[in-house]
Amino acid sequence: MPTASTRRTRHIGLSLGADICWPIAFEEILRNAKLELRIGKEVVDFACERVAIQPFELGAGCKYDVVVDRLTHWFTLQREWIKKAVLMDGLYVYNNPWSVQSYTKHSSYCAMIALGMPVPKTLMLPQKSYEPKDDLDYTLRAYARMFDLGEIGRSVGYPSFMKPYDGGGWQGVSRADDEAGLRDAYEHSDRYLMHVQKAVDGSDLFVRAIGIGPQVRIIKYVAENPLHERYTTERGFCSAADERTMVDTCLTINTFFGWDFNSCEALRRDGVFYPIDFANPCPDSQINSIHYHWPWYLTSNLKWAVFTAATGRAMPRNLDFTPYYAIAKQDIPYSEKLKGYARIARERLQADEFDAFCKKHLRPLEEAANAWYRSDRLMEAARRKVAHLFPAHEVDEFTERFVALVRQSVDDMEKESKS
Repeated sequence: MPTASTRRTRHIGLSLGADICWPIAFEEILRNAKLELRIGKEVVDFACERVAIQPFELGAGCKYDVVVDRLTHWFTLQREWIKKAVLMDGLYVYNNPWSVQSYTKHSSYCAMIALGMPVPKTLMLPQKSYEPKDDLDYTLRAYARMFDLGEIGRSVGYPSFMKPYDGGGWQGVSRADDEAGLRDAYEHSDRYLMHVQKAVDGSDLFVRAIGIGPQVRIIKYVAENPLHERYTTERGFCSAADERTMVDTCLTINTFFGWDFNSCEALRRDGVFYPIDFANPCPDSQINSIHYHWPWYLTSNLKWAVFTAATGRAMPRNLDFTPYYAIAKQDIPYSEKLKGYARIARERLQADEFDAFCKKHLRPLEEAANAWYRSDRLMEAARRKVAHLFPAHEVDEFTERFVALVRQSVDDMEKESKS
């Protein structure tokens, strides 16, 4: 038996906003798994708690080894606490907080275009309106140039989308089918700094690729549906080659920006996937929207958190773009470049080591997860989330619908694993 001196507890923190259902499952599954992993000369177990929002002293230590962050993209105090803990205490966090703060949809477009990714033609417009500032009038009079929005529309092409350069959740997004629509969208854009992006007209498939560490799931997505019907339950809807392209695209983006947990949206036309939205380093994780895919999200999240905590995975304090740009400069087809980017990504994410770790250590975690998804606790957690969002007369109906989809997914994943 190991002595007390060889036992170590790794602490996982959950930094949360309006997350309701998945943290309940995360905590209870981890506790139920009762993991005690022999890592080198140590026996490692795990504790999990939710991170409080409170004052902090810069010189104080950090008790957590890993933080699963769902808050710092919009909550400044928590972001600055996480930065401090990374810089001073060696914390590992999903995702790099400087990257989340700095790399908007605009900069992510620029970087991936530089790598040769087929992002649709995109143009940035000056704002329609500005927040008043002392030097604004002089600056605009001296340097702002008149432009012809109609000419811009013709240059980009129709249909097109006008959307905020840093937005999320479809806020401020509008489709323009002609010049009148584009002008109307711009007139109503207020203080948003906007992109005009050519629509991928004639596409035959819309997918979201969700990456959690080296794990990626490809989901067929129907954007025009209500939120609870956008993520379809279809599997096997694209070829192995198409799936590999989207997996490699997702991993390339995530590792370029230091994001452990991010999603990439892409549209396929004539066999080519055009990424349109991929700066989402806090993807939707709630049962009311991802339902069928929720157990994959949650189990994958648990696996990556345990792996990073158990192995003491180091948090890179800066980003290194150089290897990607070296490949981008090569005179080779983009498909070969993407394979090269993906090799870098898998190395950075320790994909082989992670796979071996899961096979050796995490079967009890998977079993605990599947048992939890089939328990009454799933129904209770799902109901809490549904009651938070839906009118009272719909709570029973949608709770039962989402729970049934989760359990169907667990059955399907178990069948796949045995085939």
